[in-house]
Amino acid sequence: MFGEERGARLEANYHRCVKAGEPISYQEELRIGGEARVWQTRLAPVTTGGEISGLVGITRNVTDSVKQERRLRRQNERLDEFASVISHDLRNPLNVAQGRATLLDEQIESEHTGPLVRALDRMEAIIMDTLTLARQGDTIEEAESVRLTDLVGQCWGVVDTDEATLEIADELVFDGDRDRLQHVFENLFRNAVEHGGPGVTVRVGCVGPDTIYVEDDGPGIPVDRRDEVFEPGHSSTSGGTGFGLTIVKRIVEAHGWTVSVTEGSDGGARFEFEFEMSQ
Repeated sequence: MFGEERGARLEANYHRCVKAGEPISYQEELRIGGEARVWQTRLAPVTTGGEISGLVGITRNVTDSVKQERRLRRQNERLDEFASVISHDLRNPLNVAQGRATLLDEQIESEHTGPLVRALDRMEAIIMDTLTLARQGDTIEEAESVRLTDLVGQCWGVVDTDEATLEIADELVFDGDRDRLQHVFENLFRNAVEHGGPGVTVRVGCVGPDTIYVEDDGPGIPVDRRDEVFEPGHSSTSGGTGFGLTIVKRIVEAHGWTVSVTEGSDGGARFEFEFEMSQ
């Protein structure tokens, strides 16, 4: 038997469906046999001769998916707290240490000051990448029109590319979160220079209307390591944080795109982003 409170809720939902004249969905949590379960019901009106003559409903157990959503929400809340701690409680004393170490390096000659400054700079890079990972993985809710050449040119201009060369093979306009995509291209350009050397050539282009690629003519990535490069902490260079390509993958997936790595046309590394064009 239904309790009076639940009976009232059911009646209210029935009236809401009839008033709306279209299907509605709602969830409720019930305790059955001592265990709480979440049920999702979808009600739809049945019409006869243009008039609503009844309702049909389907109820299913969504307990597992709701529990997963709650776990993800708690994880995201912890990530936000973690990012806040890093941003405020760690970066402030780190900036003080960097300033003092730089002054010390200018005032005295010691074999220890150079490695000290570099170690502190590496700590800052790790903190920045960790913050990016914590904050950039959410699903993209609002997208804007992005011109590939404009985005690539802006990103290339802020990266220390040394004597590297950029080639833009194609133009494309697509929808995306420009701010987050800047992290993608900047990280890929840094990755190409770090692994391909100061004279590396980086090419950006398209394969049809739904795939963007970034490739270089460096040494490339062995087939047996291509799945590993997106894992957190993976780096083949001593100065890398190991988060650059992980950030790339997280942001790409937040857009609903897919990313893959293969061999470039000149034997280097090639990253491809496949997405659905907006209608």
